[in-house]
Amino acid sequence: MPDIHSLNVLLHGEILGVLTFLPGEQTIFSFSQSYQDNPRRPVLSLSFQDRLGGLITDIQPTRMRLPAFFSNLLPEGHLRDYLAARAGVNVRREFFLLWVLGRDLPGAVTIEPSDGTTWPPAVTDGVSLARKNVLRFSLAGVQLKFSAVMEAKGGLTVPAEGVGGSWIVKFPSARFVGVPENEYSMMTLARHMGMDIPELRLVDMDGISGLPENIGDMHGPALAVRRFDRTGSGPVHMEDFAQVFGVYPDDKYRKGSYKKIAEVLWQETGHDGLVEFIRRLVFNTLIGNADMHLKNWSLIYPDRRKAKLAPGYDFVSTIGYIPDEQMALKLVKSRRMAELSQSQLSYLAAKAGLPEPLVIHTAKETVQRFRQVWRSERKHLPLSKHVIAIIEGHIKSLPLAGKMVG
Repeated sequence: MPDIHSLNVLLHGEILGVLTFLPGEQTIFSFSQSYQDNPRRPVLSLSFQDRLGGLITDIQPTRMRLPAFFSNLLPEGHLRDYLAARAGVNVRREFFLLWVLGRDLPGAVTIEPSDGTTWPPAVTDGVSLARKNVLRFSLAGVQLKFSAVMEAKGGLTVPAEGVGGSWIVKFPSARFVGVPENEYSMMTLARHMGMDIPELRLVDMDGISGLPENIGDMHGPALAVRRFDRTGSGPVHMEDFAQVFGVYPDDKYRKGSYKKIAEVLWQETGHDGLVEFIRRLVFNTLIGNADMHLKNWSLIYPDRRKAKLAPGYDFVSTIGYIPDEQMALKLVKSRRMAELSQSQLSYLAAKAGLPEPLVIHTAKETVQRFRQVWRSERKHLPLSKHVIAIIEGHIKSLPLAGKMVG
């Protein structure tokens, strides 16, 4: 196997740089000169911009792993293990895994080999890489999910090579009962409260065509969510906040904070992004979602240059399964949900340079709206009485819910 390989990095179909695999298991990324010289260049990531908005081109090589932005395009955990095994790629050799999965990544980034080769050389035990349907599972994340196409009659089909789907379909969990129903319910509540939530629906597993034969025995409905990074006019670029901060997926709980996310949103998206952020932060605290880590917040670039807060996703009441009262990230100093109070929000505003009246008003309005929507909608949602009781007990324990009135 040659020691040097290169992959073109395309954004909206145009090459903007190259990832090069060097001897010693090193990978380096470099921007093309044409991208550097373009005054109207589309944004790849805020992590490649300096404080003045200039392009950072002095990018250090990495060993074994890809640079953090590209590493975050890959699946995580058991899903990564599954895909790597199917592709015959060592799970730690991210360059080759990206080579295999690069045709349908989140956002508007695609990857292609610079020499036109379809598949990389076999890199573990001589395993053939001819199984193209590995591509159908190229979406980032931990949960088993894939791109699918909505048919005219309402059914879903997984494309043979996983490219071109405009919906994400999430399988039922093998560990926890009713996760798709939980997420559907929480996202529906958020939409009723006025938050920006993509179209979603629960679908029977029997109504999904093209599933691989070896996914195991699944019980219950799947959750289908329309991809907000796919439109009729083509892909829309996005990046999650692990990419924004240059943080590897392994550190999505340990590095960064809600304060830092708020600072970026206030600077990049202004009033609208900050209001939506506070709504989501308060809402996910009220429902007991302990999993709003860096990768569950994203920016989207509809005009290719100006960032907006992407629609909400992965809203799940995790306390229905695991009794965890800690937020995924620190607010400013603490992770405890019970400490998300008016005084803590005022402290957040002061530390992050946010307009305090806007933060407090939005939080109060969110609490009041949640009470109304929860009261009217909870019995119409596919939630068990057990989960409803746990959420209501959790709400009663939060000073935020009891004191932020008027």
